Amino acid sequence: MTAPLPTSLVDNPRLDRWIRFLPDRTVRIATGKVEIGQGIVTALGQIAADELDLPYARVVVLSGNTDEGPDELYTSSSHSIEIGGSAVRLVCAEVRAKALERVALRLNCSPTDITVAEGRFIQNGVETGQDYWTVAGEIDLSQNVKGTTAPKATIAYAIVGQDIPRLDLPAKVSGAAFIHDVLEPGTLHARVLRQPNRGARLVSLDEAAIRRVAKGEFRILREANFVAFVGKEEGVVNAAAIAAEHHAEWDKVRRLTPEQQEAAWLKGQPSEDRPYGVPAPAMAPRNLVQATYSRPYVAHASLAPSCALAEYLDGHLTIQSHGQGMHPLRRNVAAALGIPIESITAKHLHGAGCYGHNGADDAAMDTALIAMRLPGERVRVRWRREEEFAFEPVGPAMLITLHVGLDELGYPADWTTEIWSPTHVQRPGSGGALLAAEALANPPAPAKPTDPPVERGGGATRNAIPLYDVPAHRILHHLTQNPPIRTSALRGLGALPNVFAIESMLDDLAARIGQDPLAYRLAILSDPRARRLLEQVAERCGWASRGTAGTGKGLGLGLAKYKNKSAYAAVVAAVTIDEEVRVERIWCVADAGVVVNPDGARNQLEGGIVQAISWTLKEQVRFDGQGISSRDWESYPILRFSEVPEMQVELVDGAGNPPLGIGECTCGPTAAAVGNAVAHALGARIHDMPFTRERVMKALL
Repeated sequence: MTAPLPTSLVDNPRLDRWIRFLPDRTVRIATGKVEIGQGIVTALGQIAADELDLPYARVVVLSGNTDEGPDELYTSSSHSIEIGGSAVRLVCAEVRAKALERVALRLNCSPTDITVAEGRFIQNGVETGQDYWTVAGEIDLSQNVKGTTAPKATIAYAIVGQDIPRLDLPAKVSGAAFIHDVLEPGTLHARVLRQPNRGARLVSLDEAAIRRVAKGEFRILREANFVAFVGKEEGVVNAAAIAAEHHAEWDKVRRLTPEQQEAAWLKGQPSEDRPYGVPAPAMAPRNLVQATYSRPYVAHASLAPSCALAEYLDGHLTIQSHGQGMHPLRRNVAAALGIPIESITAKHLHGAGCYGHNGADDAAMDTALIAMRLPGERVRVRWRREEEFAFEPVGPAMLITLHVGLDELGYPADWTTEIWSPTHVQRPGSGGALLAAEALANPPAPAKPTDPPVERGGGATRNAIPLYDVPAHRILHHLTQNPPIRTSALRGLGALPNVFAIESMLDDLAARIGQDPLAYRLAILSDPRARRLLEQVAERCGWASRGTAGTGKGLGLGLAKYKNKSAYAAVVAAVTIDEEVRVERIWCVADAGVVVNPDGARNQLEGGIVQAISWTLKEQVRFDGQGISSRDWESYPILRFSEVPEMQVELVDGAGNPPLGIGECTCGPTAAAVGNAVAHALGARIHDMPFTRERVMKALL
């Protein structure tokens, strides 16, 4: 029986949406997945080159172009290789088979008599003078993919599994790749006066005062509660936007309090309660252990703020953006502007970090709205740092209470994960709207908050089910209906706080019966791939000589299988605590099945580790009466380069297992490992992130 097609091929079945043989004797592979630092363009090229038996240099990857590439929705959830890569592999396998059929007809032989070497067709060891480009015109690429041609066996891979240098890095290192640096002559700069919140109304705007401050030539475009400042000099329009904040009067402005910035505030707020798993027992277990953990609201904190370019020419709008999905952006902008989707092209350019739904789509909508009102002009909007922190969607705060019933030996017999969290999915078109659209005269109606169900990986519930052998488990998700600020997707969604909670609980349960945390986990873990990782990471870090608790130095462990179906990662952290927590060293062993580009995969594992340490130790969005108050790197600190620990990161042999999504798999285990290392160093548990000096001192009291 033929395996089901990847969703990317179900949604984009025509071969010519994926592959094209070009006159310069290269093959162009198109993908809806975009490069956001994960090396996906390089890896997809490796897959295609291997399947077609081509030199890697003969494959060109076109990424994120709505005119010519497939619609693969967003680059998210570690799906680029699992789903996008599987689609590319099947397409190339089928096209290779079609090419062999055409050559066989020309040579009056069987396709099995022909092999392919560097794109050339060879019959029984003899060159035929034929290659892909001589038969390309006879291959009907307008057909739908059938998915019946078997791709190569793992043992036949020659390019997959190699450390091919990433294609996107040279331009990035030289400062030539980023959307922020694309500035054609004559481009107009624009800045926007942001509506303080949905529903706020602009009562007055002192344009004369703004012009006195900005001191230069610029236009003011206003439509309802949307105001833009447009001119040839970026400094002038930037000054105008800053001045406008002090010369605008609004009503219906939301007021926040510091209490709302804490995850504990979510408990008791109106919510939609969503149970998963087996029903709760009629009576609470006799030996019940409970503990509560939290993560605050967290910013994406991209190193460069959001930016976009747009031009409306001859009735067609072209947008360039660093967002995660060009086809969804195109649909959402068309709906917001009320124009046909066919009149919009969206193209991806590189940005400086993304990690989920940040301000990129909103900046694109700003630019599109302005360009539509200035036909023939090329418009560039770059958000200010303060604007990025204050108005991007943030990662939701989460409050997690674990209720664990133990058996007579002290191991989990019944497990309930209770979660309070706002939505993790307010991307435009799926529960959210673009900021500029909300500021117009007829804004879209607010959508009812929702969240991905467990069977689709979950949002707040992601990784809330323990990987371990627990006879009965369930989730009770309290989906908060009215959070104080806009929330949406952040790298890993709910996986990091859920893994942090589960792994913290396991260390404390082990301590209750006087058992080593590693031995405790192995006693309740039957998954052989997970067990192998635990045993290997323990050997690497010298776990057997871990030492006693409360000495100021600690060693902690964390384990997870991302989404309980993607890549595995086991992480050990070594920490030292004096005036603050410092992570000295990290060991990581991961299993992602067949790995396309090992060096790129290790980069992803390391990046997830660094970001998770930063979230665990430092990061929290803060509120005051005006809204988000953490609007710069002073009030929103992140991990510094000088604080990055030494890391030993390994990938185990994939053993022929299919590729598993790897981009987010180390985040949860790292937070858990750091949390458990801190508990070991202090002899006391910190349940709430970030691990500030105040929380460390409180744990010691």
